[in-house]
Formats: sequence, structure tokens, C-alpha cells
Amino acid sequence: MASPPDTSKTIKLERYNSYIRRVNSTKLLNASSKLLFRATLLIALLLVFFFTFNYPPLSSSSESGNNHHHHLHTTTNFLSSAFGGGAAWEKQVRHSSTPRRPNGMSVLVTGAGGFVGTHCSLALKKRGDGVLGVDNFNSYYDPSLKRARQALLSKHQIFIVEGDLNDGPLLSKLFDVVPFTHILHLAAQAGVRYAMQNPQSYISSNIAGFVNLLEVAKNAKPQPAIVWASSSSVYGLNTDNPFSELHRTDQPASLYAATKKAGEEIAHTYNHIYGLSLTGLRFFTVYGPWGRPDMAYFFFTKDILQGKSIDVYQTQDGKEVARDFTYIDDVVKGCLGALDTAEKSTGTGGKKRGPAQLRIYNLGNTSPVPVGKLVGILEGLLSTKAKKHVIKMPRNGDVPYTHANVSLAYKDFGYKPTTDLATGLRKFVKWYVGYYGIQPRVKKEIQVGHEQPEDSA
Repeated sequence: MASPPDTSKTIKLERYNSYIRRVNSTKLLNASSKLLFRATLLIALLLVFFFTFNYPPLSSSSESGNNHHHHLHTTTNFLSSAFGGGAAWEKQVRHSSTPRRPNGMSVLVTGAGGFVGTHCSLALKKRGDGVLGVDNFNSYYDPSLKRARQALLSKHQIFIVEGDLNDGPLLSKLFDVVPFTHILHLAAQAGVRYAMQNPQSYISSNIAGFVNLLEVAKNAKPQPAIVWASSSSVYGLNTDNPFSELHRTDQPASLYAATKKAGEEIAHTYNHIYGLSLTGLRFFTVYGPWGRPDMAYFFFTKDILQGKSIDVYQTQDGKEVARDFTYIDDVVKGCLGALDTAEKSTGTGGKKRGPAQLRIYNLGNTSPVPVGKLVGILEGLLSTKAKKHVIKMPRNGDVPYTHANVSLAYKDFGYKPTTDLATGLRKFVKWYVGYYGIQPRVKKEIQVGHEQPEDSA
């Protein structure tokens, strides 16, 4: 019987080849790991090199002895890329914020793409102050109108940083780049009726956003003086006329009014604890060129020109609704007057050093006009009869009557409104037909043209 074939040599050869393959595989894996490590290290070094040369340490506008500020320098240098691009972005911010007149202000204007914000920014820039805007360009009303305002500001060398007040790192970055002397805080969620649809937007903007701004301002060196927009809505169910700063404001009729009243109380707290200089301005129905499309005078104009009917409200007892319509140029003068008379904050690095200024003022026209008369003026200017639908005012938070007593603002900074409703509406209609390219049967004296804010050219 033949013996079985000897396979031991074949088995040994296969084992040897398997061993060689494992060795080679291990060598390849080690080589790959080393290559990957070296590539990662090289990328990290390149990133460090890039940030070092593109985001150099900021100027000595901040005191170097503050450890918190040292940490802020390190963090915000890397955050720059998210805010528009490092050194070039910072250069725009500084250029826009630098005053061009001796002892000029450096003002951060929140809501700069808004109606009042645009006019105030232009007026400040015109007289030589430095202005930097912040706006989130939300869609509460047509964002294209806000973008058009932004383009107007850009022509006058005013830069708007696109961002939200609830973005703490962004605000900290701005204060790290620029030692603002003043803040004009106009950003807010506006509108009485919209609060019934989206209440959270009012809490986020008018309360949380305001607190976030104050938190950053209290830690700034120097602390800026702050002028901010409250509202005539805080008077709520008050029936004393004309409305005085001494009247009750603890009966708000809308969530919007409640958030503005909350802002006044929050301002009191930050003034008391941190020494922030704060001035609140209660605006009374501001109107004019570049205005807000959600305001009655604006959409009345649109609907009258389009032949649509308009709702004209009456009170529940059949009386006419009236408003203290205040022309934008008068409000701008009031805002600048408040800024000019604002005293310096007394705190430093979040610590109060002494009592600080705390003020509240009405900015109105002192001449309430029934909404029916407003419609009549528009009919005359547009040479078109309105299709009026007179209805009872719904219970949505609107108040039937506003009338401002402005004697305190006149006493403290010479505030004196000079524009009556007919004059102001004529200027608004001239802007409206020019901006929207409309050729209506308007009165001949209203020349179609793209009008610029008069006090802010």
C-alpha cells in the first residue's frame, strides 16, 4: 500500500506566506497612520498661520489688565470669520463707527435698517458722528424695503452688521472692536396686532434682546450711554389726557405694550445696579418717507391707489379713533436731543461707581387727529376717493386715542414738533409714488421722485 503524499512542506510554505502578508499589512497600516498624523499636523499649523495673520490682536481700545477682555480677544478673533471676514470686516466696522467731527459720538444703532433707525443714522452721520448699524432684516414686513434703506445708508458710508441682538458673541465682538460712546437702541418687534399671532417674537426681541444688549453694555469699557425706544402704547388703558410721563403705565392693553413697559422696568434695574445711563423715548405713531408698511397711513395709501376698500375704525361707543401722528423729522430731532443730553454711565466692568442718569420722555406731535381726517388728507393728495368701510374697533390691543404731553422733553432738550399731518403726509406720498414707481392722479405739486430723508441727506 502506497504511503500518503507528504504535505508538510506545502503547509509550512502557506503559513510563511500568510505571515509575510500580515507583516506587510502592519507596515502599511503604520505608514498610513504616520502619513495621516503628519497631514493633520500640517493642516493644523496652516490654520494657526492663517488665523494669526488674518485676525491679528485688536487695538488697545480695551484695557489689557482685564482678564475677561483677554479671553474675549482670543475668542472673538476666531469668531470674526463668522461675522463677515476678519480684518476687512473689522475695518468696515471701525470706519463706519469713527466720528468725523471733534468730540463726535460713536453710536451703535440697533434696528438701523428700520424706519426710525435709518433716519436717525443718516442724521447722525450728516453732522459728523460715527454710526454703526445692527439689523437682522426679519420678514415681519417686506425685507426689500429694509434692504433699500440699507443701500441708502451704504451710500452715506454707514455700515450695517447683519445679526440678532440675542447673538451675544456678535455684540461682544462689536464692543471689542469699537469703544462706543452711545447706543441708540431702536430694534424691536413692532405692531400691536401681530402680538396675537406671534407672541414669542415680542418676548425674544423686546425683552430678551434688550437684556442681552444691556448685559454687553454693562461690561464694556467704557460703558456707553443708552437711548432706547419705548412706546406710547405703555399708557394702555390710561384715560387722562394728554398723556404725561407721570401718568399710570401699569395697565397695558396689548402684549406689545407689556413688553415695552417691561423694558422700562428692566432699564431701571440695570441703571440701579450697574450704573448704566438710560433714556427711554415713548414714540407716538411715527410716520413719513421710508415708513413701515404695517402702519395705517401706509397701507391706506396703497389700498386707495389700488381701488380697494379700507377699514376705518370707530370705538365701541361710536366715537372716532384718533392718533397723535408724529412726523419722522421731529422724532429724529428728539432722538438726537436725547443723545446729546445723555450723561455718561458711571459703572466700569460691570460695577457701579455712583448714581447714573435715568430718564423717560414722550415724543409726540401734541395734536391728535381722527383717522377719518387722515383718510381725507390722503384722498386729496392722491386725487382719489377712498372706499371706506367703517367698523367697530376689534378688541386686539389697539387703544382709541393718544395725545402726548411733551413739555418735559422740551424743557430738557428743546424738543418741539413743527410738522403738521397734512405737510407730513404730502412728503410721504411724494416718496411713496417715487419709490414704487406709481403714476397716480396725484396733485401736481407732488413731483414724483425718490425722496431722501430731509434732515438726513
